[in-house]
Amino acid sequence: MTHLTRRIPLAFVLAVQLTACASSPSDSDADAQVARLSREQLLDPETCKCCHPQHYREWASSMHAYASEDPVFVAMNRRGQRESGGELGEFCVRCHAPLALREGKTVDGLNLAELPKKQRGVTCYFCHNAVNVSEPFNNHVELANDTTLRGAIADPVPNGAHAAAYSRFQDRNRGESSQLCGGCHDVVTPSGVHLERTFAEYQKSLFAQEGPGFDTCSGCHMPGRPGVVAVGFDAPKQRIRHEHLWPGVDTARSDFPDREAQRRAVECELSVGTRIYDVVQDGLGSLRVRLETSAGHRQPSGTALDRRMWLELIAYDATDQVVFESGRIDDHALEQAPEGSPGHDPQLALFRDWIYDADGNEAHMFWEAAPSADYPDGYASLTLPAPLTPLTPHTLEADYQIPGFARVARIQLRLRIRAVGQDVLQELVASGDLDEAMLGDTPTFTLHGAAIEYDPKTGTSTPLWPEDLNCPEYYRCLIEPDAC
Repeated sequence: MTHLTRRIPLAFVLAVQLTACASSPSDSDADAQVARLSREQLLDPETCKCCHPQHYREWASSMHAYASEDPVFVAMNRRGQRESGGELGEFCVRCHAPLALREGKTVDGLNLAELPKKQRGVTCYFCHNAVNVSEPFNNHVELANDTTLRGAIADPVPNGAHAAAYSRFQDRNRGESSQLCGGCHDVVTPSGVHLERTFAEYQKSLFAQEGPGFDTCSGCHMPGRPGVVAVGFDAPKQRIRHEHLWPGVDTARSDFPDREAQRRAVECELSVGTRIYDVVQDGLGSLRVRLETSAGHRQPSGTALDRRMWLELIAYDATDQVVFESGRIDDHALEQAPEGSPGHDPQLALFRDWIYDADGNEAHMFWEAAPSADYPDGYASLTLPAPLTPLTPHTLEADYQIPGFARVARIQLRLRIRAVGQDVLQELVASGDLDEAMLGDTPTFTLHGAAIEYDPKTGTSTPLWPEDLNCPEYYRCLIEPDAC
């Protein structure tokens, strides 16, 4: 049976699969754009897989597909519901499982593990049925709730599976597409704290302005290349097919499809756009490092209260002995040991958000954040700013005092980042909401564009770019072998 199956022509196999998805329209069918699939069928990403296999594979390996599975999300939501007495309600699940909420399958996300896979995460239908964004936060995305799927193609062809239409909300060349992303990537807590501000940061940046610098969220996170958008129909062979991985900084922490490809894609994404602008030193031990990002938002962004980004500095003498170090942190160690403890690093350059409660005390979990007299925004931030105009300075500085500087022959500098800090994970483990195994499964990435070796004698820098980091082949070959 195996040998016979291998001899069946690929075209026949595809034809059988596509017939199971939908009937193709005949040339005489006046209603070619009338959907052959029901809305219920279109809600299931497995249906989309038939005609869009590469889109599906990328989506299935993305954090959108993982949004309901993420153990940190599950732990945060469970603890937040418990500690808020249930008042958190639908706050988290609005974005992490929007269709499950809207279809009445959940009210607070606590039962997501019991739901069918098609009702979890951010699915194909949710993005491709969107027609408006009434508020750019907390998922005020409006759906048509019909059987038309929308995209960036201005002249979609009849396909026999569903009606298709152009929409500016899915067109990466239109600013409205960033509004669609911002619907979930800006978050305002019930107490009024603007907790996640990625879209607001983008709106203030150079990239949101009309002109030569204009770009969108999809422009960075959904690169396009010529290819086939749909298989099995008389679709044009040279559309622009956009990648559906959306690499940022978060990665799957448990078993998940193409997890290595996902992590490599994130490494590629982080490696561009941030650099060490310059290093200034007085020859006596005072060193200033200036960092700059050309991302369309601050760095880090999103849940910057949980993210940890820091500068690693290691100074060596002529015999390669370490003279001084700061930010040299083991992969699974705390980013900053408590003040007064042996491992405390007083010169650590750490970039993140801090949140505060209604009394102005530092808080640790987002549902505790509230405006106060001392912190009217409910947070404080030390993150790299996005460029506002082509000429606006937007660097952030890190200062060091290096003892024994006369002995220093070279200095290695690397910007490092974790999607979630070890201290946050440890709190969730301590409360019984997160498996302890998750402590060792959060990768630490290097922003390779901000990694250099600096020579204090000549004042020159050499990039430390890894030889094998050839993007996008670095990850695409894992997820689309035929492309390599």
